Order: sequence, then structure tokens, then C-alpha cells
Amino acid sequence: METVRASLTALFRRLTPEGVRAYATSFAPADAAFDTADDLHLGAHRVAAAMVRALGLPDARVVVAFRPMRDAATVELTVGPEYFIEVNDRFRTHRRDLAAALAHEVTHVLLHRLDLRLPTTAENEILTDTAAAYLGVGWLLLDAYREDALTYQKLGYLTPEEFGYVLAKRALLLDEDPSPWFTGPQAYEAYARGRALAARDLRRAPLAAAGAAERLRYARARRAGNRPTGGGTTGGGTTGGGTFGGAAYRFDAHPDGQRVSFPCPVCAVRLRVAVRGARRVRCGVCRTVLECDT
Repeated sequence: METVRASLTALFRRLTPEGVRAYATSFAPADAAFDTADDLHLGAHRVAAAMVRALGLPDARVVVAFRPMRDAATVELTVGPEYFIEVNDRFRTHRRDLAAALAHEVTHVLLHRLDLRLPTTAENEILTDTAAAYLGVGWLLLDAYREDALTYQKLGYLTPEEFGYVLAKRALLLDEDPSPWFTGPQAYEAYARGRALAARDLRRAPLAAAGAAERLRYARARRAGNRPTGGGTTGGGTTGGGTFGGAAYRFDAHPDGQRVSFPCPVCAVRLRVAVRGARRVRCGVCRTVLECDT
């Protein structure tokens, strides 16, 4: 989740809030439809072209080929204008999930074009899934999650709950509900769990929407100020060298008075403001205005 949140921050920094909102329309379920009666290669290229349009890559031509392989798919990242995606042979018959496999790989192309990356390969894969979900095509990756007594399938590098978390973050920003598009109960349940996690981010102190118990823990941490606590206690933030229950806020001394830092519930960048009671805080990265009680 730490890398997921870092990925959200990176997206807002690179695309700007206006750039993120340009992806307000999610990939249409009709564009993902790929019937067994359709020609394999023509159908694959049709879905790939729709994915390219959805991610705003009008000058990128994607060539899709099928072969036996361990991964679901791979992409050859070059300067373009053509990109070659190789897809696992099983998608010749499991066509309903081909769009999900392409969503991850075409998002790789987008991030390559944006020159957006994290330090390690593993972090970049998480960034790619996070970007796919947040920019409107990654709901397909969660929809491909299916599990029963005999089979198990999950595409992508995020857990189903993490996909649900990112999709819920997108839904809160753009007022969009992806749940009607899920074709299986497991995907919907994972989205519901992720949505609950995203909702918690909106109710954490010092946000004004925090509940009474959270406010009490916050007040206790604020009174502790910058005194070293020597370890964990039963509160809700971090002060000095001590931790209050692992919550995200931290108090620091400043010549003008105590300050608190906490993550923006939208883009996850850390905000640092003076402790002055009720106030509005504007995030400099995603430009969200937050009602706080510091």
C-alpha cells in the first residue's frame, strides 16, 4: 500500500490534476467484449486500439501476438510508433480477459511515454497497475479476479483489495461507480473491501470528518507534542521519536508553533500545516481543499 500511495502521488505530480481528470471516462465494457466467434487477431487488435484511445495514446499502434509464456503478457517498450505486445496463449480461448491483460501492458506504454517510473522493477509494476486502475482501464484487471473450489485467477501485481482501493479513490474523485461492470462476485467483494479502506482515509485526523475516538487519540498525541515517547503507545499518530498506533500524522516543532504533517486523502502527498484548530487546507499537488481540525 505504501507503493500504491506513492504511485498516486507520482501520477498527480506528472499529469497534474487537470491531466488526471482528462481520464474521467473509463474503458467501456462493450470495447472489452471479445466473442469466440470473432477473428482472433482482428479482435485482439480492435481491443488494443480501444485501449490505446482510452489511455490517450493516439499515435501508438499496438501489435498483438500470442505465444506460450509464463506471464500473462509482455510489452516491448521502444520509441514507437509501434509497440509489440505478446500475450499468453491461454487468451486465445480465455478471451473475456484479454482486455485486462492489455490494460496493464498499454499502461506500461503510457508511463514509458510520460517518462514516469519508480526506482525498482517491482515498484514499477505496482505503479503500472495503480495507474491503470486510476486512469480508467484497470477495473478490467480486478474483474479478471475469479476464485472457486477448483480454479484461481488473478491478473496484475496488486491484490484484489488494493485494486478495489485504487478504484474507490478514482470513484471518489470523479463520482464514478465501477461496481456494475464487475462480472463476478469476487471482484465486487474485493472492490467493497477496498472502498472501505478508501473511506477510512477520509475519516482520519486531523480531517474534520474524523470520528470521536479518532479525535480523542489525535488530541492526546497533540498534547504529547514533541516529547520523545520511546516507542509505541495506544494513540493515533507520531510525535517526536514515538509512534501512536501507526496512524499517518506526525507533530513537529517549529519556531512559529507546533505543526502537523499528514497524507492528503486524495493524492497521498504529505501535507504540513500549523496546529491552529479548525481550518481549510489546500493540497498543492492535487489541489483538493480539505476541511481539517488541527
